[in-house]
Amino acid sequence: MPKTPPSPSPAPAAPRNEYTVDELARVTDSTVRNVRAYQDRGLLAPPEKRGRVGVYDDTHVSRLKLINHLLARGYTLANIQDLIKAVDEGHDLRSILGLETAIGSRWSRERPKKYSLLELLQMFGDKASPSALSKAVELGLLERKGLSFVANSPAALSAGATMAHEGIPLADLLDAVRISRPHFNAVAKAMVDLVVRQLDRYDAGALPPPADVPALVEAIWRVRPLAMVLVESEMNRALEEASGDYLGDRVAGIMEKLGSTHEEHTLPPASSDGEAKAAGHAGAEKAKAKKSAR
Repeated sequence: MPKTPPSPSPAPAAPRNEYTVDELARVTDSTVRNVRAYQDRGLLAPPEKRGRVGVYDDTHVSRLKLINHLLARGYTLANIQDLIKAVDEGHDLRSILGLETAIGSRWSRERPKKYSLLELLQMFGDKASPSALSKAVELGLLERKGLSFVANSPAALSAGATMAHEGIPLADLLDAVRISRPHFNAVAKAMVDLVVRQLDRYDAGALPPPADVPALVEAIWRVRPLAMVLVESEMNRALEEASGDYLGDRVAGIMEKLGSTHEEHTLPPASSDGEAKAAGHAGAEKAKAKKSAR
């Protein structure tokens, strides 16, 4: 009777890297204090206890690197806690981050640009006064970075410099930005509401089901540029309407003034009865003097 060949023994498990808390902090560019804090918040699983020593492994390394990555993207620890909870419930972290990016990423493709004070003086000339720079920083048009300034929209900064060179006072230009900003904020909120309305079908404060997230992300990316088209179209209409009204009023005023001036030059001046009598008397006296001279 043939012998049954022995079943192959399972492949040995890959050796697991182990770390003390100090080693874990070092390989993840973190600190022991942060490791303890993340454990207290439930963001990091506790280590395996071997006597009085806690032993960490590569799963802790991966989790710490993820936390550091999310913190660098601007998430708070509370946000990260919610994300990790969602992942534990079956969500794909990449899909969640993709949804966050589709909603919250920059709408402009412009990249911020750094300017020295000398470069700003070259752009704006003597109009770049300390008060104007302070006002631009207050409005967020410029951000101080040491001795330099960063403009989130270099195109807007260049447009402002050109308008200033054309004679528009920089203080008036900055006031126009300040006055119009609340209106732009209202328009922006309306457009963002349109974009994220895709989420209204789900419970508030809850993530969509994992299977729905990829299609939702694609839908939001499709709607975003369409919202920008609506904003640009409405802004163009409003500018044309405002400039047309102003131009009409200004031209009407000019025509009215021209008409008044034309009448003054074409109509003979009116004389009063007193002026006529005085002119006649002067003429009689002149004739009398001429007769006496003969």
